[in-house]
Amino acid sequence: MITSKEEFKAYCEADKLANSKQLDSFKLKIKQLLFPDLTWIFLARLRKTEYVKNCKKGLIGKIEYAYQYYRFRKISLKLGFTIPLNVFGPGLSIPHYGTIVVNSAAKVGKNCRLHVSANIGASGGSATAPTIGDNVYIGPGAIIFGDIQINDNVTIAANATVNKSVAVKNVTVGGTPAEIIKENTSVWWENNRLSL
Repeated sequence: MITSKEEFKAYCEADKLANSKQLDSFKLKIKQLLFPDLTWIFLARLRKTEYVKNCKKGLIGKIEYAYQYYRFRKISLKLGFTIPLNVFGPGLSIPHYGTIVVNSAAKVGKNCRLHVSANIGASGGSATAPTIGDNVYIGPGAIIFGDIQINDNVTIAANATVNKSVAVKNVTVGGTPAEIIKENTSVWWENNRLSL
């Protein structure tokens, strides 16, 4: 959760690295102006809205939050993302736009890669949602639900249904219901030649 301007900048830098946006700020702004990447705009607005909500107080803070939240909500609806504030750690990567649904009670660590049609939610009206560790890859169509915990460096295969905790690290889980299908799996960002 972003609690200071320094953390806000750190989150933005981690998101840039995770999304291969290593250009300097000026070149990135020019590229966005000519060829807008809507998922990148979403991430930037997500982080700005989190920063304003958590750090700005008083009447001015409330007004700025209302404005930032309006912009964030507008791009969320356009892309089909239902991603609440203060759920994901730094280094969130969303490579494509399309339907993504995340429960506000979920907690996800740093360097998560989240694909289209993923669903992270509660089970049976429960108020608890999954807690997901660092460096987790969530494939297209994956469903993760219930009061469960996913350890660090786990790859969740496409269309997997995860309703039980994954206690071991560096594994790939897949199937319905999900089970370990591969051990000693490398971290997603190593496969994408990134150094996070």
